[in-house]
Amino acid sequence: MADHQRIHPDPIAPAADLESQQKPTAPLVPRGSSRSENGTPTEPPPPYHRTIPLQYSKPPKKRNCCRRFLCCTLCLLVVLILLIGILAAIVYFGFDPKIPKYSVDGMTITQFNLNNDNSLSAQFNVNITARNPNTKIGISYEGGSRLTVIYMGTKLCEGSWPKFYQGHRNTTVLNVPLTGQTQDATGLLSSLGAQQQTGIVPLVLRAKVPVRIKLGKLKLPKWKPLVRCRVNVNTLSADNVIRIRDSSCSFKFKL
Repeated sequence: MADHQRIHPDPIAPAADLESQQKPTAPLVPRGSSRSENGTPTEPPPPYHRTIPLQYSKPPKKRNCCRRFLCCTLCLLVVLILLIGILAAIVYFGFDPKIPKYSVDGMTITQFNLNNDNSLSAQFNVNITARNPNTKIGISYEGGSRLTVIYMGTKLCEGSWPKFYQGHRNTTVLNVPLTGQTQDATGLLSSLGAQQQTGIVPLVLRAKVPVRIKLGKLKLPKWKPLVRCRVNVNTLSADNVIRIRDSSCSFKFKL
């Protein structure tokens, strides 16, 4: 009987196999982690960050449109006032302006009759003296003027101021014809008869004349001054000598 071959185990092999079974192939605890007392791995604590309190900026204030418009308007108004003041100073100190003077020197009545329909027809010729005392300012009288004679608030007649240019330090005598018709003048003539007995009849001459002021070679825009004259005469009747007792005229500029 053949001897059975006996295989003897390698004494080193079992130890190597046991060591390979006991040695872990991968770390049981991940790197960077710690182990608890129970052997359970725990995650590392998060890094410490210092908390900074948040500061919220205030929302921008909404500007009121009306307030902004009002501020712009006031600024423009201030600039305009300054410009007007500078221009007025230049004119005043550079040209030495003086107000023109007017006077009513004579008056004749060619017609002053009561018609059959109780209307009053009147025709006057008025002599007016216009004086320009300025040495550096000329006055150009433009078209579209009106001269009116008024008695006790009632317009008797009217006409036009002639167009002409009045130079420096000039005096011009004007003869202005005026015509008009007043309806229902019975009461007006009764009042006029009572005043003619006293020898004082008040009249008002009012003139609206568009003019352009000439400063050297510069012509300013057209203005409309108002000339108002108060005249006391002795009577109002046709074909009689009208005597002017006194008169005074005022001059006002209207832009």
